[in-house]
Amino acid sequence: MQTYDPEDVVEELRRRVAALGVRRIAAGVTAALVLIFLWSMWFTVQPEETAIVQRFGAVNRTAGPGLHFKFPDGIEKVRRVPTARVLKEEFGFGTAGTGAGGRTQYAGDRKGFKEVSLMLTGDLNVIDVQWIVQYRIEDPASYLFRVRESRQTIRDIAEAVMRRVVGNRLGSDVLTVGRVAVSTEVKQEMQKILTEYQTGVRLVTVELQDVTPPDSVKPAFNEVNEARQDRERTINQAQEQANREIPKARGEAARTITEAEGYAVERVNRANGEATRFRTVLGEYRRAPEVTRRRLYLEAIAQILPEASALYIVDSDQKSLLPWLRLEPGQASAAAGKGAAPAAGLKGGKQP
Repeated sequence: MQTYDPEDVVEELRRRVAALGVRRIAAGVTAALVLIFLWSMWFTVQPEETAIVQRFGAVNRTAGPGLHFKFPDGIEKVRRVPTARVLKEEFGFGTAGTGAGGRTQYAGDRKGFKEVSLMLTGDLNVIDVQWIVQYRIEDPASYLFRVRESRQTIRDIAEAVMRRVVGNRLGSDVLTVGRVAVSTEVKQEMQKILTEYQTGVRLVTVELQDVTPPDSVKPAFNEVNEARQDRERTINQAQEQANREIPKARGEAARTITEAEGYAVERVNRANGEATRFRTVLGEYRRAPEVTRRRLYLEAIAQILPEASALYIVDSDQKSLLPWLRLEPGQASAAAGKGAAPAAGLKGGKQP
């Protein structure tokens, strides 16, 4: 293997530089510097971005999408911010990418996220809360220069506010019906803090993805949920029966009261009618006692006789009772030829 002496290499370079000449080398260096100078004088901004141009470190202007020119590097510097894009921060889980079929793939190791997702509720229960925060950058200059490490600041604010809101609520509330209320309160509190810090960020949404108890207490939690569901079902059944029976009882009570009131009105009206009739009969009796007495007697007999199944006429001159045979309408023709005995019986009797 051939070896090279460093001194020989340096000497060979000197001979070649001397052969090229100082002017040629200076011209080459100058041309390279000019190309670099020209290349750094223009920049391109994508449709979803806004460029911040700094001149000697201070913010000079902003540039929208398209091709723009500036002073070369060292004088002006460009920083691009995605202002038209909705940015997302994930808490308690991580998205690894999108697989075949457009399905989202999540990070396999979730132990690293437990420090963020495990929270203590107001009733001293531990729950696993996973959520996302979506936001837009409204003021790129404030986003870059008002707060150091803006992205990490947003994450710290989101975690602090979420822990405070969850810590002020019952665990069952966060796990069931209070998820929307928690998201709304966290969004309002975060936006207030971000505005006070002048971060230039506007929140789009705060959404709870998955709220579950820790794996070690899931069996006990499921049993508690089943008991609560049984209780709710029993309460609903009792309420259903109450809703069915109470109106029925009220209807029957109203019907009984109405019938009683109707009966009372009927009795009062009947009593008033009887009293009026008695006063009328009394007046007639006073004017014609004998006629009124007979008329009352005949009316009473007309009411009593149709109800009697057999009639016996008692005569003081007779030694025994004489029955009066009552003929039904269908038996009148059959008894036409046998009317002597009843007629004779009626002859012997005397009408009272």
